[in-house]
Amino acid sequence: MPPGGQPVGSPALIEIVVPARNEARRLPDGLAALYRKAAALPVPAAILVVDSASTDATSEVVRRWPDGPVPVRLLRCARPGKGLAVRTGLLATRAPFVGFCDADMATDLSALDLAIALLAAGNSLVVGSRGLASSVVTNRHSAVRRAGAAVFRAMARQVVPGATDTQCGFKFFSGPLVRAAALRLTTQSFAFDIELIALCQRLGATLIEFPVCWRDMPGSTFSVPRHSAAALRDVAAIWLSHRPGRARAGAARVVTPAPAGSTVALQVGAGLLAAGHAVPGTGQALPTGVTRA
Repeated sequence: MPPGGQPVGSPALIEIVVPARNEARRLPDGLAALYRKAAALPVPAAILVVDSASTDATSEVVRRWPDGPVPVRLLRCARPGKGLAVRTGLLATRAPFVGFCDADMATDLSALDLAIALLAAGNSLVVGSRGLASSVVTNRHSAVRRAGAAVFRAMARQVVPGATDTQCGFKFFSGPLVRAAALRLTTQSFAFDIELIALCQRLGATLIEFPVCWRDMPGSTFSVPRHSAAALRDVAAIWLSHRPGRARAGAARVVTPAPAGSTVALQVGAGLLAAGHAVPGTGQALPTGVTRA
């Protein structure tokens, strides 16, 4: 049995998608850290790496990954685009709980415990935020990039009011909810997170943000000169389609998360409690630093 105490071969209760484009250098360390964390979870987990049209050995890193308690799968996208890669991965999942994180693991993986606990408590849309007062952020970005990020955040809040950070690459969901939202996701670039959150809200989810420890990692594939204009155009297009108060055909169906008292939620909650983790209740009280947008 793996360190988390789950028998090998148990169906995954949570699947974690990792989009990766030309990450052959950074992926081995990032995937190893995620694998260790997933193996130590008190619930069965699986990892799905989506190669986003890489031209390096990203896929080989995953193909050569040794077998163990946590299944590691590979999918390939013929076309680049982080949004397209995440959409492909989300739609390939089957677990009751699903999430995604960046290949560089810039968000400290200790946040995974809180994300799972929030899901087990009946929340269906829980995202890490660097904008919360209790988050710890080490940021080495240039003044130009920080200024661009501020403009981007202001535009994002026009689509997702109350959100403090739509772009932290650490988001987790009810599986049925996010698969229904991903079917409607059209943004293929870095701005896809905004549309994904908006789609989940259209389907009845309440956005829950939780604090993270995040550090800027070298080697980011986002380039201010090359990507900023396209990202801002994408945000504007998302706003036109998803701005608050605008109805959208075909998006009115409410997808409910696993209730706090369901078999799946109880199974996850029991595993967390056995491992010594607190499981938040489903009332108004949230853990310290967690906010409901």
